Amino acid sequence: MRIMMVCHFRPANLSIPPPPDLPVIMPKARAKSASRPASSEVRATEVPVLVLQGGGALGAYQAGVYEELAAAGIEPTWVSGISIGAINAAIIAGNPPKKRVERLHEFWSHVSSNLVAEPMLNGSNSRFLFNEASAAFAAFFGLPGFFQPYFPPSFLQPAGTPGALSFYDTAPLRATLESVVDFDLINSGRTRLSVGAVNVRSGNFVYFDSAERKIGPEHIMASGALPPGFPPIEIEGEYYWDGGLVSNTPLQYVLDADAHEDLLIFQVDLFSARGEMPRTLAEAAEREKDIRYSSRTRLNTDMIRRRHKTQMAVHNLLAKLPKSLEHDPDVEQLRAENDKAAISIVHLIYRRKHYESQSKDYEFSRTSVTEHWQSGQFDVRRTLRHAIWKKRTRPKMGVAIFDLTRDATD
Repeated sequence: MRIMMVCHFRPANLSIPPPPDLPVIMPKARAKSASRPASSEVRATEVPVLVLQGGGALGAYQAGVYEELAAAGIEPTWVSGISIGAINAAIIAGNPPKKRVERLHEFWSHVSSNLVAEPMLNGSNSRFLFNEASAAFAAFFGLPGFFQPYFPPSFLQPAGTPGALSFYDTAPLRATLESVVDFDLINSGRTRLSVGAVNVRSGNFVYFDSAERKIGPEHIMASGALPPGFPPIEIEGEYYWDGGLVSNTPLQYVLDADAHEDLLIFQVDLFSARGEMPRTLAEAAEREKDIRYSSRTRLNTDMIRRRHKTQMAVHNLLAKLPKSLEHDPDVEQLRAENDKAAISIVHLIYRRKHYESQSKDYEFSRTSVTEHWQSGQFDVRRTLRHAIWKKRTRPKMGVAIFDLTRDATD
């Protein structure tokens, strides 16, 4: 199950002031310099979109990604997420730009506030044990502002009740969402929000989209209701579970939209499809989880590449047709389909640390949350200063994919 963990430490370098009584978790923002990308990294004709995968505690990586994008002047007009990605997406869409980073800090500080300790010893073995203990703490006691174990426990709860269907009560999450997200702002349409969930009875995947319906805390909770940890969420007489059961990334939903403007999509994944051969059962469990939750992203990007090749073939074929066919209805239809908005996808993927295990997505220690956040910031900086990114132009054949941190060594 993907649940979460906590820990509490105050690093020497502090960040922006957090909300009252909440500890700071991130490093101090650096002053702008020549190395920090400017807002000109986004072309005037592009619509920035942020796509956030599910992944529990690893979602702090997405918060770091957003903070660095915002510092570069890149603000999304559409945010889509699954599970923890839906929570981050709601915080971003549900706050004005100047408040978004502060609210992300507030959420991640709160859910990681139960353990006020750092690893006692240096080294990978010590850190591994620390992470496992932190994850176990979350599993036994829950997380503040997120979830708490049912009492009496599930096997003593009446059949058919939420307590009988899950180990944890997520009522604290509703209160947290209501405190860090302005749902009236989401429903004003200023920033589009889309979150995915699965209908428990039909098994169908659905999206709750602010462009189509009013969004409330229940829609965000439904997107993150992963069984058997969390109970299904009722919405208009139907019950929903975590969208990650069917697809852990909302990229395809964004691509399926009939876009009339060029899209610049930042796809932020928390599980990497690439990895080493496992050596132990524990490593095998972690690798299986990585593959399972990253597989949909691989499918989506493969489909995009096939679409790109098809567009190139159609473009070349149209150029070879004689003038007499220029106004043929079938030719005009092909030309119209081939002239859709250009799409640029920037792939940002969390890369595991060597001391992490299969518990990494429910290990919410302050130490780990801080590291994930910093990793997200660093990957954005590496991407936006990359020579390939700086030289990019509008995709001639519709789609361009950038994965500029995969083999980076800096």
